[in-house]
Amino acid sequence: MTDARQHSAPPGTAIADAPQSPALPDPAAVLDVALPEPAERALPATADVALVAVFAAFIAVCAVVPGIPTGTGVPVTLQTFGVVLAGLVLGWRRGALAVLLYLAVGLAGVPVFSGGTGGLAVLAGPSVGYLLGFPLAAALAGVLASAARKATGPARYLVLVASGLTATALTVHPLGIAGIVLRTDLTAGEAFAAGAVFFPGDTVKTLLAAAVALAVFAAYPDLLRRRR
Repeated sequence: MTDARQHSAPPGTAIADAPQSPALPDPAAVLDVALPEPAERALPATADVALVAVFAAFIAVCAVVPGIPTGTGVPVTLQTFGVVLAGLVLGWRRGALAVLLYLAVGLAGVPVFSGGTGGLAVLAGPSVGYLLGFPLAAALAGVLASAARKATGPARYLVLVASGLTATALTVHPLGIAGIVLRTDLTAGEAFAAGAVFFPGDTVKTLLAAAVALAVFAAYPDLLRRRR
């Protein structure tokens, strides 16, 4: 029998290391290199058109719901709710376009204004200032609501509320009161007192619009990330 020790290396002789297999790269690192960040894809134009049309129709529904008479010829309706919601959800451009589409349909004669009215005759009525202020309110609310992208939790809701209240305070109410002065026999002070009737209701409608917008963003976050 052959002695296994015959094959052992003599003392002092170094034994060569077995060849090492190349180190495998970290799979996570490979994925990081191979899969770049996905590029943002803009919504197709058809989606924008659909959103604008849907919100224009929604504002029309809010307008034709029976309102509360105020004695000034301008009833309390849900129009402001729809207008502010359009701006908060769609952004300044699409929100304003939705309101402009609604106004164009109404001025063309379709009875989508408050009280089921329509046509150019509404421009001679006391509500003309409010109608002209609606697209401006939607646009301004959309611009201000962009700050909600950096807010979270209750802060996001507060940003949306502040955006809606600021927009209506700077556009709808001043133009609405001016319209009452121009189309009625009321003085500026009397028109302001008449317009003040809408302040509490518009505040409540803005609170509701902000809550709805918050829920929409939770379900469709791209609407908040990609504002236009």
